[in-house]
Amino acid sequence: MNRPNEMKEKGVALILALLLVLATTVIAVSLATVSRTEAFSSMNYRLTSQSRDAAEAGVHKTANFLMNSYTKPGGAGNLVASYGTTTSPVTSNGNPVILSASSKVHSNYPISTDQTSFNSAAQGSVTAGTTTVNYAASAQLLSMQQVTPYGSTNPVTIQTWAITSDGSVSGMQNADVEVTSTLEQQVTPVFTYAAFADDNGCSALTFGGGGTTDSYDSSNITYSGGNVVTQTYDGNVGTNGNLSTAGNPTTINGNLSTPRTGVGSCTANNVTAWTDSSGHVTGSIVELPQAVTYPTPVIPAPGSTNEGINSAITLPPGSYGDITLNGHGVLTLEPNCPAPPAVPSASNCTAGVYDINSISESGANTSIVIAPIPGTSPAVYLPVILNIAGVNNSSPVTLTGNSVQNPSLNPMDFQMLYAGTGTISLKGGSQASGLLYAPNASFSFGGHGDWFGAVIGADLTDMGGAAIHYDRRLASTAFMVGPYTLGSFSWKKY
Repeated sequence: MNRPNEMKEKGVALILALLLVLATTVIAVSLATVSRTEAFSSMNYRLTSQSRDAAEAGVHKTANFLMNSYTKPGGAGNLVASYGTTTSPVTSNGNPVILSASSKVHSNYPISTDQTSFNSAAQGSVTAGTTTVNYAASAQLLSMQQVTPYGSTNPVTIQTWAITSDGSVSGMQNADVEVTSTLEQQVTPVFTYAAFADDNGCSALTFGGGGTTDSYDSSNITYSGGNVVTQTYDGNVGTNGNLSTAGNPTTINGNLSTPRTGVGSCTANNVTAWTDSSGHVTGSIVELPQAVTYPTPVIPAPGSTNEGINSAITLPPGSYGDITLNGHGVLTLEPNCPAPPAVPSASNCTAGVYDINSISESGANTSIVIAPIPGTSPAVYLPVILNIAGVNNSSPVTLTGNSVQNPSLNPMDFQMLYAGTGTISLKGGSQASGLLYAPNASFSFGGHGDWFGAVIGADLTDMGGAAIHYDRRLASTAFMVGPYTLGSFSWKKY
């Protein structure tokens, strides 16, 4: 027997066994470390996600407060004029305006009750399993202005807020996340189309018999052969439903905007964007992201005195019942100017507002004339506004005689507002210029005439070959306040 060699082999085996044990131990420790790292990573991700969710909850709680519970400046005791609004952010007493429920941000708001309410609304905690997640937010006022929406006499304050919200989890591992967003309301033009119909069904807009749309600029009118020179673009039309065109040379010189899609047959179960027989849309079909909603105007109560007019007459601004023109009736509407001995001027005259129940004008010798400020040369016009109540009257507006004579061809100088669902009939003419804002009404054009301006209603029919000339100037002269939008999200982890 060779015992020395045998002992040597046993020694080598022992060393190899020890090395294997060591390697196994290293692998086991590595696996435990990886497992622990993965556990901490998962926990960190979970806590970060929970903190971010809490921070976003703070953003939404703040937005909800600002939209529904907060009283904007503009009333007595909190005037817009007391803020610095010419710079961003808006200031109060020289410092940025801030509502804060966060210990990290110092508040600066002149109305203490609003700050107290915000402090309660914009902080709190959320239970997530066995974890409690906290949030606290602040809001800085970036911009503020007052506008008077079209169809209203009451100014509205619109604001843009930058919202910052912190979400945090405290415990064995801390997680802090900050989320920022912007809450704003925007002012948008009311009359962006030559015609808009907010019905969502088939033939909401119907053009035929050679009816057309195009555009002009009332601040720079040119004539050729006694006729206004118009341009074959920007005569855009829009609807929440379908456009139907028929009869050459019916032409929409612009785009068709609608949330509907497809060209072809329209049915109640398949409302297409455009049904065409022989008309033309020179532009594109623009797919709207959603239906357009026009707010219903607030119409004052009409007067009780009816006016039957069969000769030339001037009615001063005021309240009237039903106004009817027939025979040789010529009605002059004028701005609101002071009585003699004052000399009327643009500085002491205001818009002429007529609160009426209905107006009807028919017959070749009847017309409505929009008058300038008396004595001005060249003529200076101010808006004439008809607020039409239409009480117990299914046809509150019928202008089918010699139509409207608005020599300025500025549609803002003759405005008709109606909140009801009745029928409106219009006829164009060489000086027929105005705005019709009746988002719930059905209206029609006839007479192969011209209408300079824009119209908004529930549905429109132009089968009489009338031409609607959109005034491009309207894109910067009449506005409405859009809905709140919450956007520009960003976040970071501490």
